[in-house]
This record gives sequence, C-alpha cells and structure tokens, in this order.
Amino acid sequence: MGRDEQKMRWADFSAGQQAAIVGVAAVEVGLLVAALVDLKRRPAEQVRGPKGAWVAASFVNFVGPISYFAFGRKR
Repeated sequence: MGRDEQKMRWADFSAGQQAAIVGVAAVEVGLLVAALVDLKRRPAEQVRGPKGAWVAASFVNFVGPISYFAFGRKR
C-alpha cells in the first residue's frame, strides 16, 4: 500500500459490506468459543495431540477451530 493510498474506514463500507463483515466475525468468534469450550470439557485422552497446542491453533482464524473439529477430536 503506497503512501498516497488511504485506509478504508468503517463508514466507507456499504451497509451490506458492514453486515457481511459483522456476520463473518460472529461466525469466527463462535467457532473459536465452541472449540475452546469443547477442549475445556473434553478429557485429554479424547484429544489427538496436546490440548495446549489445539488451544493455540484455535486462535488461527477459521482454520484452527475447523481443524480441531475435523482432526483434533477422537471419535
């Protein structure tokens, strides 16, 4: 981004864009909370790998929580 370019401000987005951003953020936070709650409640022997590593991975946007639910839990 060059010096002449301005950063977009919240008011620069249309109402639809603002709603989409809020919706995506809500889904991301929901996935994070669900993964953290599941990790807290699930015994360590039912988790593939160290729970601490999955907690850290859960904070990686969508990828972390989805990876935990897909690969981190033993069935």
